[in-house]
Amino acid sequence: MNQIIEILQRVDIIQGIVDTLLMVVFSTIVAYLIGVPIGVFVLTTEKEGLFPNKIIHKTLNVIINLGRSIPFIILLIALIPMTRAIIGTSIGVRGMIIPLAIGAIPFVARLTEASLNEVDRGVIEAAKCMGCSHLDIIFKVYLVETIPSFIRGLAITLIMLIGYSALSGAVGGGGLGNIAIENGYYRFDTQTMLVVLVFIVIIVQVIQLIFDRIAKKIDKK
Repeated sequence: MNQIIEILQRVDIIQGIVDTLLMVVFSTIVAYLIGVPIGVFVLTTEKEGLFPNKIIHKTLNVIINLGRSIPFIILLIALIPMTRAIIGTSIGVRGMIIPLAIGAIPFVARLTEASLNEVDRGVIEAAKCMGCSHLDIIFKVYLVETIPSFIRGLAITLIMLIGYSALSGAVGGGGLGNIAIENGYYRFDTQTMLVVLVFIVIIVQVIQLIFDRIAKKIDKK
């Protein structure tokens, strides 16, 4: 216990937690603003979708699959020039938001498509019979019916990005990952690494618990 207290006094864990959450929250917002529309387009442009378009559907699928197949550490390094051009830096909390968001966009798009696919086709047909426009079906049927699934997907995305943010510590990212690498790995301090690991696990468990409860509360099923 004394060793843990000493580590907490020597390393600013609280600031590391705040930095991690800032990176994850902002990158998640960006990823969802871009990823959700892409997921909607993938679903609605399929053969039996609202706006069938074989070319757009296949193109988006290829882009999503390519994006998901690139290891995050490679993507992170490849995006350094672009991140510097846009943000002005490629390190720290600010420098990690763009790579984290871009890494999560294909994942969010696929989660969105999967969530929308869960909507009963009968509900869609009923909406069409009632005279709903395609946009009404998207915003008032698809997106409304999949809110519980969206919430669970949001938890998965946040947890994934926490892992990515920890990995970003290897190239100058901030947060708990940076503390684990700079103060733990590079100094052969296993105890510091373990303390950081415990906090990451706690954050993940809290996020999962909160979003599971929210999803269950609003799930009509």
